[in-house]
Amino acid sequence: MRKTLLAVMLSLCLSAAALPQTGSAEEKAKGPVQADLAANAKSAILMDADTGTIIYEKNSHDKLPPASITKIMTMLLTMEAIDSGKLKLTDMVRTSEYAASMGGSQIFLEPGEEMTVDDMLKGIAMASGNDASVAIAEKIAGTEEEFVQMMNDKAKALGLKDTHFVNCNGLPADNHYSSAHDIAVISRELLKHKDVTKYTGSYQDYLRKDSKKPFWLVNTNKLVRFYTGADGLKTGYTSEAKFCLSATASKGDLRVVAVVLGEPNTKTRNEEVSKMFDYMFSQYSMHTIFKPGDVIGTVKINKGDVKELTLAAGQKYSVLLKKNAKAEGIRHELQVPKEVKAPIQAGQVLGKLVVYQGDKVLKEFELKSPEQVGKAGWWKLFKRTLSKLFLVD
Repeated sequence: MRKTLLAVMLSLCLSAAALPQTGSAEEKAKGPVQADLAANAKSAILMDADTGTIIYEKNSHDKLPPASITKIMTMLLTMEAIDSGKLKLTDMVRTSEYAASMGGSQIFLEPGEEMTVDDMLKGIAMASGNDASVAIAEKIAGTEEEFVQMMNDKAKALGLKDTHFVNCNGLPADNHYSSAHDIAVISRELLKHKDVTKYTGSYQDYLRKDSKKPFWLVNTNKLVRFYTGADGLKTGYTSEAKFCLSATASKGDLRVVAVVLGEPNTKTRNEEVSKMFDYMFSQYSMHTIFKPGDVIGTVKINKGDVKELTLAAGQKYSVLLKKNAKAEGIRHELQVPKEVKAPIQAGQVLGKLVVYQGDKVLKEFELKSPEQVGKAGWWKLFKRTLSKLFLVD
């Protein structure tokens, strides 16, 4: 009897062992498991530059010292000053004693020395010149303090929550911090200024070329030489921040921004950013809806100088897709009012373009007026009324 009971119990145990396992093992398997693309970084993010889609992130909102990646914001404000006409590339920038006193990475500016904005940008982008950063900040805002206020105001305008600047070059300072996420957003904004990669993507150049003391510039971002398609943006290092990099590369229609903070050394930093680039380019592609200049639609203007305004794509409107995903079912819808009342300001938001895949919204794009439209005078409105009455134009 005892032998029979033991046999039955053994049989039950074997049967239970043969059943599929449930519980924690099953919960770990829920959803795709993403490889750690930046295993050695304290914080990292991988973002599509065109759409702002985040592909990968790790502690991306941690507030950390950004070191010289700070200069991405300095370059952004400089490019905005150039685009607005406040600054020209040929303008001369005088070096103050304060700017010349900066330590760390520098282009060894002397007090009173003058360089063009063009050369200062080279010194900032390629050599990470702390002195050049302060010199151009003083040129734009009068003082570094006023320029730093502009930096923080711009961060706020971009909706950044993890950033506060104390200086324009990233030298160690209390309460000076940013995050991988915020740096990626600033980097993406900088890339809207197409000419900036002329500076950030150059591997070598000269300053004071025709002088007795020419200064050879070699880009601190070695990826611009060794990774095909890489053309920026900015490296950073302090003993507290460790090795940092905000990098960008493009292949075909796809441009990517990768940010790593707190890497242990330059070799690991470059390897992990290269790995992030490889992942992006191998797994994703861009599906273009409209190219710049393409006509999207029209909107009627009520009591305006013109009856109708043509809405054309001011930028490339695209959606990011996994390479193995089908582009079938992707459609777009123009959502604008039946008419808009004049006056209309240039850049005024008139509606949006919504991109769907099936019933799912993939992306929304604001549509802005390409020009200013004033109110029509009474005589023009009178003639329009007559034309409707007599069916003539």
